[in-house]
Amino acid sequence: MTKNELAEQIARRNGLPASQARQLVETTIDSISDELAAGGEVSLAGFGKFSVSHRAARMGRNPSTGQTIHIAASKAAKFSAASALKKRLNP
Repeated sequence: MTKNELAEQIARRNGLPASQARQLVETTIDSISDELAAGGEVSLAGFGKFSVSHRAARMGRNPSTGQTIHIAASKAAKFSAASALKKRLNP
């Protein structure tokens, strides 16, 4: 499902104009992104938790040349599904 398809489904289920539903989806994604960028986490009861995972700097290898390279430390978004969602996926 794409972002537009999600917005269309929200519009249909709630009797909203498609443009308003798209704006709500965008605002939700922006709010979650802003919280993660600030180092926080977002918990949605019954769905799951978005958090930030920290990856330490490490040494790697260029697969085409075999040369050792330095891979910088980074942050990544992480999602942990709630037990209610897991149960829904695995009845």
